[in-house]
Amino acid sequence: MLHSHLPYYRKAGMWPFGEESFYECMAESYIPLLNAISELYDEGIKAKLTVGITPILAEQMADEHLNRGFKQFIEGRIQAAKDDELRYGPRGNSPNPTFLHLARFYLSWFQQILDDHQTRWGGNILGGYRKFQDLGAIEITTSGATHAFSPLLATDSSLKCQFKTAVDAYKHHFGRHPKGAWLPECAYRPKSSTRAGVEKWLYKAGLKYFFTESFAIAGGQTVELRRDFGPYGSIAYLPVAARPETGLDTFEAYYLQDYPVAVMGRHEQAGYQVWSAEYGYPGDGNYREFHKKDDRSGLHYWRLTSKSTDLGSKDIYSPEAASVRVRENSDHYVGLIQQLLTDHLKSTGQPGLIMVSFDTELFGHWWFEGITWIKEVIRKLRTYTAVTVQTASEYLEQCPPKRAIELPESSWGSGGHWQVWLNSQTEWMWPIIHEAEHSMEYLAKDYQDVDGRLVGRALRQAARELLLLQSSDWPFLVTTGQAKQYAIERFKTHQGRFNELKAMVLSGAVDERKLKEIEDVDNCFPEICYKCFLPTQD
Repeated sequence: MLHSHLPYYRKAGMWPFGEESFYECMAESYIPLLNAISELYDEGIKAKLTVGITPILAEQMADEHLNRGFKQFIEGRIQAAKDDELRYGPRGNSPNPTFLHLARFYLSWFQQILDDHQTRWGGNILGGYRKFQDLGAIEITTSGATHAFSPLLATDSSLKCQFKTAVDAYKHHFGRHPKGAWLPECAYRPKSSTRAGVEKWLYKAGLKYFFTESFAIAGGQTVELRRDFGPYGSIAYLPVAARPETGLDTFEAYYLQDYPVAVMGRHEQAGYQVWSAEYGYPGDGNYREFHKKDDRSGLHYWRLTSKSTDLGSKDIYSPEAASVRVRENSDHYVGLIQQLLTDHLKSTGQPGLIMVSFDTELFGHWWFEGITWIKEVIRKLRTYTAVTVQTASEYLEQCPPKRAIELPESSWGSGGHWQVWLNSQTEWMWPIIHEAEHSMEYLAKDYQDVDGRLVGRALRQAARELLLLQSSDWPFLVTTGQAKQYAIERFKTHQGRFNELKAMVLSGAVDERKLKEIEDVDNCFPEICYKCFLPTQD
């Protein structure tokens, strides 16, 4: 399961944070992944990847402004490679045969990416992903509309609107209803005495499954089941009473306690082998170093070398040596998956599930060779093993859950809880979000009959600004320090726009010129319905 997500960068800065981050991931992750899916299909192999594309990312992938900007960005990279080709060539001012070889490697690579975007996919990579979902090669999942941290939202109307807007956007882009979702940040809140669990709003939106971390499964407890009609055939399993059980693992899927929504947990060892900074494949010294760039062109000419090597002492990158390691690492991973499933079969007598989930941007963007590794793993699993590779819903249709589970509060963050998003650095953000949530409920309730009028436009834009304000990216970036000031400015910008639109509506005097300025920048989810923020009745 590859979870693809970026914050809303459209017209919100360029470098070091902003649109350029989107362009880099398009070039290094999203287009190469689509190419790999296509190339496997041409070989007669359906990749059977489950590819999550968050709604706010899909909106940006489809945006004309960003697609024009991407073309200009890649043309700039091509020119930088050409300049380096001259600089490091025999007649250049810094002749270097090794760097010349790499400059030509990048020149060819960027030219191919531009041709892929413009010609192969017609400037519409979402259409490419849709094509391969329609062909049965992949399954595309959704998420919260703007990747909000669901457990910390104050109102159920916000949860409802996050997932309803997500489903509506998915149907617009992919022509069908999504089956599954990635919970933003894997953040789960179980039911309490006053509120339902997060899964209620997945179920209400017609979503049938989501993913979680291995420790959340291990820390859960099973519940007894009764048979009823359900989403994966004629039989589903709904709980009637809790029954504690130890030793739960991720080799099977489970239903949630109150709704027939399935959950699959990431297999810890199979995931750790890839993403671990210490032991994962991307840390191999032959792979490209992400952090060191040529001081003039910005191209990557160095390899990781070792985990203890400082940036000034990195060795030169060799694409050829990296390719050898991709083959070796993919061989190892295929063997690991086969061994884990074989051991499970021997110990239980039952076939098992291994679900591994990663951020898509790990592959290609951070780990330059990662997309090629994925392609090799899929090809070798199909060719050399008895392992069946399936999309998430295919697995659930074939092996519907036989048990239900009560999950604990959890996320992928430090300590498995919520402190990455709620801590001393970010606690000031949440009262602002909560106040805006309650304000939006009041506005939706008091202005229910203004469709087609200017005030209706202002309310729809206010709904967009609230969704953008709720993005989990802002507190995350503050906590990690990766882009603290940028995140604070973005948060305050969406807060200011929401408050300005709210004031317009309440005053009865909507400034159309100012409204149009805001709409031109934050134009996501054109079909959004502000009435979805009406207070929930159930």
